[in-house]
Amino acid sequence: MAGTVEKKLADLGIKLPTPAAPVANYVPFVRTGKLLIISGQLCFDVEGKIVVTGQLGAGVSIEDGAKAAHACAVNLLAQLKSALGDLDKVARVVRLGGFINSAPGFADGPKVMNGASDLMVTAFGDKGRHARTTIGVSALPLNAAVEVEGAFEVT
Repeated sequence: MAGTVEKKLADLGIKLPTPAAPVANYVPFVRTGKLLIISGQLCFDVEGKIVVTGQLGAGVSIEDGAKAAHACAVNLLAQLKSALGDLDKVARVVRLGGFINSAPGFADGPKVMNGASDLMVTAFGDKGRHARTTIGVSALPLNAAVEVEGAFEVT
């Protein structure tokens, strides 16, 4: 049975995809004590296709970048569900780290990352408010526009 967080997501029309399997020598998440770290998630849709490709500031708009960050956050939630079985076991979103595929000089990465941050606050309320780092990078796997990783306090 779905918990309150999943019901909230369903009310928003958000369906959690099957979590992506690692494509190299790493695991999708690691739990140590009450801390759950989730590896970087690309901006896949529920069908496993990249939502937005290319570089911000070189053909990709901030709005499309935010949509990509939102998709990454949905994938973080899918990994959380896989790790915990119930999203209501999240006590706190501790930190998000965002990697923005950026053209030289693109300085609006934080606006792009709001797509991920806003979803965490919507899903978890005040428990979704988190610390954050946003880094512009010259390339990401599969030419994805955004990748997001996360750290969560869990019960």
